[in-house]
Amino acid sequence: MKLVIAITGASGVQLGKKFVDHLPASIEAHVVVSDHALTVESFEHKQVTLHNSDNIAASISSGSFQVDATAIIPCSMNSLAKIACGISDNLPTRVAAVALKEQKKLLLAPRELPLSAIALENMHKLATLGVIIAPPVMGYYSDAGSLEAMERFIIGKWYDVLGIEHDLYKRWGRIVPT
Repeated sequence: MKLVIAITGASGVQLGKKFVDHLPASIEAHVVVSDHALTVESFEHKQVTLHNSDNIAASISSGSFQVDATAIIPCSMNSLAKIACGISDNLPTRVAAVALKEQKKLLLAPRELPLSAIALENMHKLATLGVIIAPPVMGYYSDAGSLEAMERFIIGKWYDVLGIEHDLYKRWGRIVPT
C-alpha cells in the first residue's frame, strides 16, 4: 500500500507522528509536515519518504503516482477549509485534492474544539464527497487504561478505515451462546 500522511497545524502533532510510527513496514509511506507542525528530524528514524510542504511539484502531488490512500492527521481547520473549497496551495492540500479527484480514500482528523458552524459545514461537504472525517475522539468503551492505550485505539480506528492491518487495540470478540 502506498500511503500519504500529511501533518498540518500544531495541535495534535504527536498523534500524527505516532500514526506514522506504528505503520507496518509493508506500507510505502510518504510524509508531509507543515511548517507549523514539527521538525522533519523527528521522522528520521522511520522508514518514510519526507516531502516539503511547499513542494507542490512533489511526486505525490500527481494522480499518476497512484497513492492508495491519504490521511491528514491532525488536520487544521485552515487545511480542512481549503480542501473543502478546492484550494490546493501547498502539498498537503494538493494531495487531498488529488485523492478527491482520483476517488481514493481520504481521511481527515480535524483537531479543533469546539467546532464552529463553518467547520461543521466544511466537514459535511467533504463527507458527502466520500471523505472520511475522523477526529481523534476517545473511545471510552475501549477500556484503555492509559493515554498511550487510548492513542493506540484512535490510531487503530484510523488504520481500520484505511484498510491497514494492525494489533493496536483489543477487538470485540464474538459472543457464542452456550
